[in-house]
Amino acid sequence: MRIAKLEDLHCAAGWRDFSFLKITTDDGLTGWSEYLENFGAEGLTTIIQRLGERIIGMDPRPVEQITAFLHGLTRQSPGGMNQQAIAAIENALVDIKAKALGIPVYEMLGGPVRDRLELYWSHCGTWRVSFADHIKEWTGFDPIRSLADVEAAGAEVARRGFRGLKTNIMCFDREKPTIHMPGFNGPGWPALNIDSTLVNGLVAQMSAFRRGVGPRVGLHLDLNFNFKTEGYIRLAQAMEQFDLVWLEVDSYDPAALATIRRSARTRIASCESLYGRRQFRPFFENQSVDVAIIDVAWNGILESAKIAAMADAYEINVAPHNFNGHIGSLMSAHLCAAIPNFRVMEIDIEDVPWKDQLVSAPPVIEQGQLLIPTGAGWGAEVNEEVIRAHPPQRPVKWRD
Repeated sequence: MRIAKLEDLHCAAGWRDFSFLKITTDDGLTGWSEYLENFGAEGLTTIIQRLGERIIGMDPRPVEQITAFLHGLTRQSPGGMNQQAIAAIENALVDIKAKALGIPVYEMLGGPVRDRLELYWSHCGTWRVSFADHIKEWTGFDPIRSLADVEAAGAEVARRGFRGLKTNIMCFDREKPTIHMPGFNGPGWPALNIDSTLVNGLVAQMSAFRRGVGPRVGLHLDLNFNFKTEGYIRLAQAMEQFDLVWLEVDSYDPAALATIRRSARTRIASCESLYGRRQFRPFFENQSVDVAIIDVAWNGILESAKIAAMADAYEINVAPHNFNGHIGSLMSAHLCAAIPNFRVMEIDIEDVPWKDQLVSAPPVIEQGQLLIPTGAGWGAEVNEEVIRAHPPQRPVKWRD
């Protein structure tokens, strides 16, 4: 068996494109992975193609040998988009190897610890504020324009059986509501300051979600890269009243993050933007997080399992970073099924209605839990006809 061809496929999915890597062997076996190019990784496809040229003709089954070769090629510029490209290749090769063996991927990781995965409804309301003018057409969900809409969104999460939701900072103190994202774009960057209006508005937002979901649904809040340490501390203290499952903070400074964690009773999750065990290690050594978030699409599932094992040695549970399509969700599900220190799995629900058509076997969700897939490889194939029916386009800009 030899690698014969690598192909990238893309389709428009509202505010972003879904992107897939397909690796085909000379005997017709195919492996799939999903990656994300729209959020800070423009040009990733080209890197995948260039690295992919170097592995044509290789046996796809010794996956660690191939990824070691690719890491050697990129030794002088590790991490970042090189790592994302290697991960996309690794994940597709793992799919091939598991299919060749006739087993699910999690069996290659030692077998499943559990057959159901607790989920939380991610980006609850986020896209419905950011893309209010398009969201109904794209997803069928109504836009969010008020705190009353926030409360209704929370009620829907509870009604559909989910036991957790995660949201971002919504601002209703202006003519058109917006998502507060100065760490990525918009006013405030790079100062990333905080004021009482924002704090009070966020308290009102989380109060509305709590009224909507009731007392038994866990709340997660993602602050992204939108503040400096001072702002994160202030919000961690302000959020104590809600007993969050976690406050999500993006920081590249493990000591600063540890300071934030010690400053309040609010639990802290982070690390989703890190690559490889070497980047995660100082965050574990500094006791910077209650939950470590690992991106399987960016790290590769084999490296992700190693990161999870290292986290377990520090008594830290992990959760996947997953706001992709169904192949991305299945990739995350295989990791979550096999590791002992699983916390909860992220999944986007407010999405394009034809998402299920993209794969042969969509993830099965029952009462807020995902049933682990049972087929060989990831447990699903990609429907290329559906991809072609939704040609990619330049994503719509966030409202700012």
